[in-house]
Amino acid sequence: MDKKKRIKNEAPTIATGIDDDEELNENATAEEIRRGNYTKVTKLVWDEYDPSGK
Repeated sequence: MDKKKRIKNEAPTIATGIDDDEELNENATAEEIRRGNYTKVTKLVWDEYDPSGK
């Protein structure tokens, strides 16, 4: 199986010991960026606020 197909079938995971709210919001240091040791994190938040009052 080629690498692209294998990656598409895997569910996103978080390493053991990672606290979502703390570590995922922490910026990479200049040294980590220089070494390429960082990951871009995208956070999706569902907002159920309905201003129309329905």
